[in-house]
Amino acid sequence: MSGAQSPDIRTQALEEPVDVAEYLFTRLRQFGVESVHGVPGDYNLVALDYIPKVGLRWVGSVNELNAAYAADGYARVKGVAALVTTFGVGELSALNGVAGAYAEQVPVVHIVGCPSTIAQRDGMLLHHTLGNGDFNVFADMSKHISCELSKLMNPSHIADQIDHTLRQCWLHSRPVYLMLPTDMTQKKVEGARLRTPIRLVDHKNDPESEDYVVDVVLKYLHAAKDPVILVDACAIRHRVLDEVHELIEKTKLPVFVTPMGKSAVNEEHSTYGGVYAGISSHPDVIKRVEGSDLILSIGSLKSDFNTSGFSYRTSQLRTIDFHSTYTAVRYSHYPGVGMRGVLRKVIDQVDLTKLHAQPIEHKQAILEKPDASGAITQSWFWPRISSFLKENDVIVTETGTSNFGIWDTMYPAGVTALSQVLWGSIGWSVGATQGAALAVKDMKEDRRTILFVGDGSFQLGAQELSTMIRSGLNPIIFLICNDGFTIERFIHGMDAEYNNISAWKFKDLVDVFGGTGERTAKYQVKTVKELESLLADKDFIAAKRLQFVELYMPKEDAPKALVLTAEASAKANAKTE
Repeated sequence: MSGAQSPDIRTQALEEPVDVAEYLFTRLRQFGVESVHGVPGDYNLVALDYIPKVGLRWVGSVNELNAAYAADGYARVKGVAALVTTFGVGELSALNGVAGAYAEQVPVVHIVGCPSTIAQRDGMLLHHTLGNGDFNVFADMSKHISCELSKLMNPSHIADQIDHTLRQCWLHSRPVYLMLPTDMTQKKVEGARLRTPIRLVDHKNDPESEDYVVDVVLKYLHAAKDPVILVDACAIRHRVLDEVHELIEKTKLPVFVTPMGKSAVNEEHSTYGGVYAGISSHPDVIKRVEGSDLILSIGSLKSDFNTSGFSYRTSQLRTIDFHSTYTAVRYSHYPGVGMRGVLRKVIDQVDLTKLHAQPIEHKQAILEKPDASGAITQSWFWPRISSFLKENDVIVTETGTSNFGIWDTMYPAGVTALSQVLWGSIGWSVGATQGAALAVKDMKEDRRTILFVGDGSFQLGAQELSTMIRSGLNPIIFLICNDGFTIERFIHGMDAEYNNISAWKFKDLVDVFGGTGERTAKYQVKTVKELESLLADKDFIAAKRLQFVELYMPKEDAPKALVLTAEASAKANAKTE
């Protein structure tokens, strides 16, 4: 989502008052949304009629939770997403997905159709309520997972509320909540406002404070003997990747990413060193990052799984932290001095003659020999996938073996990676894939969307496969069949009953959910030889239809990073008890 919007021809002609719903959805369209996710309900039905009228597409998901996951995935690719649910039963079903977007700083506009202002004023005993006359209880739940919450109750204020709320969504890169009563949907607001785009501008640093911080950063950077750059998730969420790429290109400093920051930098760049996540990292990566005398940490989010159980062995005394709302140089904090302005001036002012950029061995995928049995193992699979990937692919990985195995996969330039390392809601990736693939389609880009998901996780969101088929999307789905919740097994209970799942005929779901021979393809792969044959197939590589791959791996096999992270997290949890 760019900071500049252009009113389209439709809005340029709007001089007369327009209905609230038309205003709202037109603003969303100007904002970058092209498809709206959700589930219909009687409190939002009239509002939904306006979606096609303003040139948007309605995407009805099979349930609100999946719709929220899909909106999350759509926003990560497109820049922003919209989700429409109905009051009470609908919005509560979506809450987990919206909470994940909040935790991971993903901008989703959640619109809730609710009873009329009159019904709310009179405390009427209506369906979808708790029967106690309290119409604020559900919004009160959502205010904790929204950076802005607006109740559209007064037509004279509604246009301002909508514009302000959307601006906050963009500025903070987090969900917002709009409550739309049924009797406000067709109230009139000023249509001429739509000719003026919402002003989307990042927080500007105080010039004197910014210049002071830049001088301090440059002093330590020029004095360092072995500085490195570490890029994390918030660099992506708060739109500073252009600055990150320019910093890397100009300084030629060694650069590393965290698990949540994977794909933030070009992994084909000569100074790319790999994934740093504390104890679970490759030994060479640990040595280089933890041995550095200055880490330029950009957008860090130091959660347990992102740091392998808080196993970083780095000193704040040797770290400069760049964030959206502050900068920290060693132990000095500079509130209100955000990273974009600071990074821009550091790039412009760094003296390359004073910079000590130590050479680094470019990180490459190391392909192991296949298992003698011919079975597909985690250690062989993930490096092998590197050569299957293409520039600009969209890669979605599920919480579990996929999120950890992908550390060993090298991305081509331009890849967009989606994962949910912090919130970690099992099943998120299936809905997110639908949203991501739809975003690619809306952007009219020739990019593949590829999902890696385990069988246990897939069972939680399997129905969204039907939405992919109905929407004519073409993702490649690698369903890893390893008989249950592998990540849970390694955390606790390797043979416990609660980590087992029912055996499904997974690929047959393509037919069950309406797939046809021309528009879909399904495969079952159990050996390295079978997988190699599939990965070499030109039609499969082209990905011009939905392709579902049932891929089998041993039950007790897991990526090394997952095993180490599970052990580290278990130790960290034990210390807190």
